[in-house]
Amino acid sequence: MAEFVSLAQGVEAVLSDGCSVAMEGFTHLIPHAAGHEVIRQARKRLTLIRMTPDLVYDQMIGMGCAEKLVFSWGGNPGVGSLHRFRDAVENGWPHKLEIEEHSHAAMANAYEAGAANLPFAVFRGYKGVDLPKVNPKIKSVTCPYTGEVLATVPAIRPDAAIIHALKADREGNVLLEGIVGVQKEAVLAAKRSLVTVEEIVDDFGPRNANAVILPAWTVTAIAHVPGGAYPSYAQGYYKRANDFYIAWDKIARERETFLAWIKANVLEKGPEAFAQHARPSRQAA
Repeated sequence: MAEFVSLAQGVEAVLSDGCSVAMEGFTHLIPHAAGHEVIRQARKRLTLIRMTPDLVYDQMIGMGCAEKLVFSWGGNPGVGSLHRFRDAVENGWPHKLEIEEHSHAAMANAYEAGAANLPFAVFRGYKGVDLPKVNPKIKSVTCPYTGEVLATVPAIRPDAAIIHALKADREGNVLLEGIVGVQKEAVLAAKRSLVTVEEIVDDFGPRNANAVILPAWTVTAIAHVPGGAYPSYAQGYYKRANDFYIAWDKIARERETFLAWIKANVLEKGPEAFAQHARPSRQAA
């Protein structure tokens, strides 16, 4: 059952050196505050899993947290490259980064397989493309019923999943609304999970048609971190900080400017720095 903890306690409870971790969120509800706590705790040798690694993984890679990245697209959305990611792959700084690349469809299916406790995912895909030439984990199987050749990839079963959500109730159930990606599947597939939330409430109240509820028994720990998705957005709380995504290109381009930014904005600050981005009327009492 979910336990309410501080952000530092939550990261310490679910993540240790050498673990695999999925930090998901598709443009919306990206767990930036949790990523910063991972950096502050100086976690090392992590296998980072994420369908669309963007700024938060760029920061973690640049600070030497990762030894491997499993992904299906990597970049600064609408801006360009992830310079810390590129520096690690091309130049081995701060150390060499192994990469395992998939398609979006493959990763979504792999999370589904992990959530269902299956060993691999089967789907139609990877026909006429080159990824199987560089990723030996992409294989095929012949359907015993139709004879059709289908693609397969190993299930994603991370040691930890870390996501950001809108609300948790006092019993430890979690609510996500708006654009949702594979957060539910990542949590269900993982051995342990941490959810940071904008607000803790007595009742979720009216819900949107696409609302996702994670029952308390699926979650290891919950931390109240208002603004915890910034500079991505949380529906109903704050907008995406597009200016920061643009600014990150210059900040991260050179090692010196990157390290100076991390020192000033991550190492010398805690999760309370994110609260300024939350909508005050929506913060829990």
